[in-house]
Amino acid sequence: MSIRQEKFGKVIQKELADIFLQMRSSLFGNAFITVSGVMVSPDLGYAKVYLSFLQAKNNEELLATINKHSKEIRHELALKIRKQVRVIPELHFLIDDSLDYVFKMEKVFDEIKKKEGK
Repeated sequence: MSIRQEKFGKVIQKELADIFLQMRSSLFGNAFITVSGVMVSPDLGYAKVYLSFLQAKNNEELLATINKHSKEIRHELALKIRKQVRVIPELHFLIDDSLDYVFKMEKVFDEIKKKEGK
């Protein structure tokens, strides 16, 4: 990504984090949603938003809820960044499972240490 895309992605990431915090109790059942990264297309018209969930009962259901309300979220984003940008990007939300992968690898390493200790 270019510097321009990275800066734009950081702006989107910060503002979406605020939006998810504000909408947390009303739409997402008090699940804590973290925007872990944003990848923006070169024309700044499309953004992939990677989300991590805490205190969520079902990640897939929560992602479906977010996608269902994506127009509202995009509208809220537009209200916050409309004076900074020309185009409000289309948002595509994805689950960031890197944290799950880290926990899985830590568990594997712990099992290896236990086997070596015997």
